Amino acid sequence: MEKHEELIEYSNGWLKKTSESCSVVAVLIAGASFTAASAILGGTTDGRPILESNPAFNVFAFASLSGLCFSVTSLIMFLSIITSQKQAKDFRRDLPLTLFIGLSSLFVSLASMFMSFCTGHFFLLSHRFKWLLFPIYAATCLPVAFYGISQIPLYLYLLTTIFTKMPRPVDNRDNF
Repeated sequence: MEKHEELIEYSNGWLKKTSESCSVVAVLIAGASFTAASAILGGTTDGRPILESNPAFNVFAFASLSGLCFSVTSLIMFLSIITSQKQAKDFRRDLPLTLFIGLSSLFVSLASMFMSFCTGHFFLLSHRFKWLLFPIYAATCLPVAFYGISQIPLYLYLLTTIFTKMPRPVDNRDNF
C-alpha cells in the first residue's frame, strides 16, 4: 500500500478529471436527447404522429430515446466514480468496471444522438437533396468514429484490468 500511494493519488486525480469531463458531455447529450425525444416530428393528427408510418420516424424515436437512456446511465456511472472513496482496493475491479460502463454508455449515447440528428434532419431535406444526404451524414458521424477508435487502447486496458486475476495482497507477512 505504501509503495503504491503515489500511483493511487495520480490515478485518483486522473479518474476524477476524466469523470468530471465526461459528466459534462453526458449532461449535454442528455439535454439534447431529451429535447429530441419529447419533440414529435411533423406534428400530430388526432393525437398520433403524422410521420409514424415512415421508417425514418421510428429510427428517430428509438435513437432519441436510447440516447437519453444511455446518457443518463453514463452520467450516473461518472457521478458514482466522482463520489466514490477511491480506496486502493476499488482500483482493482470496481472503478475500472464503472469507468468501462460509463464510457460505453457515453459512446452509445453519442452515436444515438447523431443517429437521431440525421434521421430528424432527413425529413427536412429528403425531398430535394436525397442523393446528397447520406454522404453528409457519414461525414457528420466521422467524429464519433474517430472518438471510438481513439478509445480502443483504453477499452482494452479496462477489459484486461477487469477480467484478469491478480494476486491479492497478503496482510500477514509473518507467513513468508
